[in-house]
Amino acid sequence: MKNNNLFFDKFQPDKSGALKVYDVLGNEVANLINEEKPVGSYAVDFDASKLSSGIYFYRLQVYPAEGGVVKFVETRKMILTQ
Repeated sequence: MKNNNLFFDKFQPDKSGALKVYDVLGNEVANLINEEKPVGSYAVDFDASKLSSGIYFYRLQVYPAEGGVVKFVETRKMILTQ
């Protein structure tokens, strides 16, 4: 099993977040986080053993803990080599 770490910072208190990984066609291939977290820096283990080498994108979305409109979105590119 090959694990990769994805790093992100959460700056806003009382917010929930979702961290998902997508392939180049926009298909979701992993849902890593979907919960409320305290402010801080995080490293999330990502098991990429079932994915082929290529370009992927991971997206962090932050929204109010009680639900509602997304307040922050950041997407980054990742190059996976097996």
